[in-house]
Amino acid sequence: MTDSASHSTTGPAPRRVRVRAPELTGKGGWINTGDKELGLAQLRGRVVIIDFWTFCCVNCLHVLDELRELEEKHRDTVVVIGVHSPKFVHEADHGAVVDAVERYGVEHPVLDDPELATWKQYAVRAWPTLVVIDPEGYVVAQHAGEGHAHAIARLVEELEAEHEAKGTLRRGDGPYVAPEPEPTVLRFPGKALPLPSGTFLVSDTTRHRLVELAADGETVVRRIGSGARGFADGKGEEASFSEPQGLALLADGSVVVADTVNHALRRLDPVTGEVTTLAGTGRQWWQGSPTSGPAREVDLSSPWDVAVFEGRVWIAMAGVHQLWTYDPAEGTVAVAAGTTNEGLVDGPGPEAWFAQPSGLAVSVDGQRLWLADSETSALRWVDREGAVHTAVGTGLFDFGHRDGAAEQALFQHPLGVTALPDGSVAVSDTYNHALRRYDPATGEVTTLATDLREPSDAVLAGDDIVVVESARHRLTRLRLPEEAVRVESVAHRTQRAATDVAPGALRLDAVFQAPKGQKLDTRYGPSTRLLISSTPPELLLKGEGADTDLSRTVELNPSISEGVLHVSAMAASCDDTESISGSAAGANEYPACHVHQQDWGVPVRVTEGGADRLPLVLAGLDEPGV
Repeated sequence: MTDSASHSTTGPAPRRVRVRAPELTGKGGWINTGDKELGLAQLRGRVVIIDFWTFCCVNCLHVLDELRELEEKHRDTVVVIGVHSPKFVHEADHGAVVDAVERYGVEHPVLDDPELATWKQYAVRAWPTLVVIDPEGYVVAQHAGEGHAHAIARLVEELEAEHEAKGTLRRGDGPYVAPEPEPTVLRFPGKALPLPSGTFLVSDTTRHRLVELAADGETVVRRIGSGARGFADGKGEEASFSEPQGLALLADGSVVVADTVNHALRRLDPVTGEVTTLAGTGRQWWQGSPTSGPAREVDLSSPWDVAVFEGRVWIAMAGVHQLWTYDPAEGTVAVAAGTTNEGLVDGPGPEAWFAQPSGLAVSVDGQRLWLADSETSALRWVDREGAVHTAVGTGLFDFGHRDGAAEQALFQHPLGVTALPDGSVAVSDTYNHALRRYDPATGEVTTLATDLREPSDAVLAGDDIVVVESARHRLTRLRLPEEAVRVESVAHRTQRAATDVAPGALRLDAVFQAPKGQKLDTRYGPSTRLLISSTPPELLLKGEGADTDLSRTVELNPSISEGVLHVSAMAASCDDTESISGSAAGANEYPACHVHQQDWGVPVRVTEGGADRLPLVLAGLDEPGV
């Protein structure tokens, strides 16, 4: 690999490396193919886009959304293949993958690869990663992270033209076979809210609507929203949502809705059934976008839950690993905590790190905002001064089901929190299929209930707790137990194999090749950024921190045998008017610009004879020496 500058110069298009694509193999088998096996030979003649994803990962969900337009536009030439590569133990369960494919509206074939066989064959290092294969079966591009749809769309058009001329392009229907719809009242519901009338409002997430249920939690009172993915205000079925999640009651009796895939906050008037938009533009927030201002003019990113704390609506902004707030009186939004870096770091709000905050609840005394930080499998809280604390959880790679003292207790990707009357908090421990409890008075974690299929939220109803059993498509009423359930303790680490690296100097290269027709945007200074840290911090003797060069030599501590390198890379590219139109540079005063970004957590094992270079592909192909 050469340095970042040489990957972004204009001039003749670089020679495209032709690497034969490895076969697609996965022990879990195929989904969305009508029970048929697929192989690359059957896809010859089509442009194939392989999407390596895992269903816990919000960035992967963003990419699913980015690919929808491209899939529709090139339906007769492009086949998208999802390869599901699990992070959590629960994600290796085939039934859970089948559920996730339906839950997130995946309309292409998916290979369930629980042992990461295809992941390893393609040398993938991050979720999500996209690999493009040409109609002759060669890998022609790789992109890590999100925001690459524009570059891939342009490459697809180039490949269509090239292989149409060669006679190697085959048009026609793809191998996708839609599953039969299931006649349930709810479909993968996300969150619930008790209304003053005694009914329950539920986000019917996969059907893109809200459902009001009677006090029994079963009988439908009304449905709000068309049931089709969209972004429209109006009354009843005139309105539309896109995978709504969190719900909170405002002081005026209205409900604020986290409209997750629309990147917006919506308002429901429970009396009239009218839906309006409070915050968000419908566009996803990217680095460099405003982080405060008039609510309808600022982009958001996958708001997952909402709660009213200290007079403002707090937003679990899962898509950028932050907490934001919405001020109903002023009609403004602002970042409250988080840097956008993914991880677990406590401290003052602006310095804290989160990893997909997905559940919020205010303690009964109003002193704490509890939050479920799903990717770190952590229970955390914010105090009234805005500082962030961790009650349970250690980081991105440790999870399980273990009760006892908070310092050693484990969750597995929790999505919901519920404040209990005694000052403790219930945790919807989603991937453990359990309801757990943390007591701040004793510092102990216990299990309240098991055999709950992917619980994503819970609310109080008198002496009962009503759990949103997302994967059973229902609300389940439980009596709060006086004693905890005994569960055999289990602990897990991520299944990803560690990379063997040599002690001492390690060259870390974030590979970025600006897409054809673009160049790095240097109008306002450096357009690239590389941030490096480690767990434990002692793993890095030097080289941590941020800089603008996408290549850096770090020094690894020979006395630390294993750890995780945390790497965040960003590059901004804009359309190059010279290469596109032959016009003089600057002829287009407002060229289209795009941000490419990705966070990697790379488990490493420090050993003599290990690699002295670690390439991480942001966009393009790793070509050492080219």
